Amino acid sequence: MDLPEGFVSKYQKILGDEAPAFFSSLAGEVRKGFRLNTLKENPEEVDFDLTYPIEYVPTGYYGTVSGRSLEHQTGYVYSQEPSAMYVGEAADVTPGERVLDLCAAPGGKSTQVAAKLAGKGLLVANEIDRKRAAILSENIERVGASNVIVLNEDPQTLSKYLPGFFDKILIDAPCSGEGMFRKNPQAINYWHSKYADECAQRQRKILEDAVKMLRQGGQLIYSTCTFAPEEDEQIVAWLLKQYEYLKIVPLKKWHGMDAGIPRLADNDQRLLGTVRLFPHHFNGEGHFIAKLQDQRPQEILKKSKKKKNRNRVLRKPTSSERSLWNDFEQMMFTSDVSFPEAELRCWGERLYWSPESSPDLTDLRFMRPGLELGVFKKKRFEPSYALALYLGPRRAVRVLNFKHKEWESYVQGNTIAYSDNGLENGWYLLCCENKSFCFGKFVNGTVKNFFPKGLRLHPILKK
Repeated sequence: MDLPEGFVSKYQKILGDEAPAFFSSLAGEVRKGFRLNTLKENPEEVDFDLTYPIEYVPTGYYGTVSGRSLEHQTGYVYSQEPSAMYVGEAADVTPGERVLDLCAAPGGKSTQVAAKLAGKGLLVANEIDRKRAAILSENIERVGASNVIVLNEDPQTLSKYLPGFFDKILIDAPCSGEGMFRKNPQAINYWHSKYADECAQRQRKILEDAVKMLRQGGQLIYSTCTFAPEEDEQIVAWLLKQYEYLKIVPLKKWHGMDAGIPRLADNDQRLLGTVRLFPHHFNGEGHFIAKLQDQRPQEILKKSKKKKNRNRVLRKPTSSERSLWNDFEQMMFTSDVSFPEAELRCWGERLYWSPESSPDLTDLRFMRPGLELGVFKKKRFEPSYALALYLGPRRAVRVLNFKHKEWESYVQGNTIAYSDNGLENGWYLLCCENKSFCFGKFVNGTVKNFFPKGLRLHPILKK
């Protein structure tokens, strides 16, 4: 690997005798990983090799995932770089918390946090770049997460409208990306001697806004995929000096994980509680992680009166829309599935379930205000792809089971002949190998195709 001279000399000074092993590791093979999704029914029932678990992630495994597999399409597995998985584990999220993933795309940490919330509490996944926010929203949809809002905002605007709102905030900050050199050698072209300083300046601005949104007693999890001390130890040292009520929560070091290096930031020994993942020690690309606790005593929150919905974009369903939804709900769901009417909102003609603890989104740009349930079309209701991925076959009354070849044909956009004497026409949840993958409409022996056109898997052309 052709590394810049400035990069080489910098890390020779930092790492000393270990520098040759570090540089050699950057040219080594990339170790891939994936996580099982505990939001799904029987998540361990996947056609993947589970013999190489990642010790610090209960749902993590070393291995590769095919984007054309049933498990990937149905959200049972999520491909994620092994070192990045430890950020979500370090957050130690519990059901019921309000969590912000501030720089969330493409969604690895958000999907990991959503699984830990288990449908309780709220995750706000934010991404400032709209194209990346769309990818983030697709990944949230695929894993079947319900209590997640996807925003497309800048941190300064968020801090204005959501002060003191979150129990935990994850910031996987935009950085110089030195840990990505092995995975994406083109990232080397962006590197220059002042790049880390430029990134650190941006990171401080993001953190200033993030701290404003942290509830008293809350926790902030800061991470980067770079080795630069300007963006790692020195940023955390700045945080501790800037906000005296923040303290470092020491993170557990698993095999191959190193502590932060105090001598890189005024010899602050508190930095030993942070984590560095060097690729010559650890089986991953490289990461830095710090966890900070707000030491201000948590306020005793008084139960406030529910605010009137003043949202000019989201509206309550009309009586006719509620009637259409109720008919579908009674026909399709088992008794343990419930979407309280008070939390139903329409965005245009689309119906969403908005989590109970959702903030007012009136003045915020959003991609997904909750779980999309479907769309109203000319006096009928059409269920969404997101709802199909949220449900499992055990929670649906009307289910059609497809063979694997039928699934392959359907996700390519084809209709499926389905013979079943006495089967009523109408909507059914489509499943393959006990995994729900879409809604389809059965009409006189044929299952009409409603798989999203933009997500269809085109057939592989044989040479």
